[in-house]
Amino acid sequence: MNPAYYEIYRTIGLNIAYYRNLRGMSQGALGDKLDIDQSHVSKIERAAVGVSIDLLCDIAAKLRVAPYQLLKPLE
Repeated sequence: MNPAYYEIYRTIGLNIAYYRNLRGMSQGALGDKLDIDQSHVSKIERAAVGVSIDLLCDIAAKLRVAPYQLLKPLE
């Protein structure tokens, strides 16, 4: 992950956590739906790893939001 993009990944992670919690879903449950490990979901939410466009779109679909909603800061 390019450190120059940390704030973008942090925003994505915070948004994923927000919408996941809004849906009453645990990290493990989201990971199961995405076929990834809970620890990887945790790393994404903490901006410890980057996320591909494909995975971002999959996450958005599972959280029932448009992909752009994961990219913009929450208001």
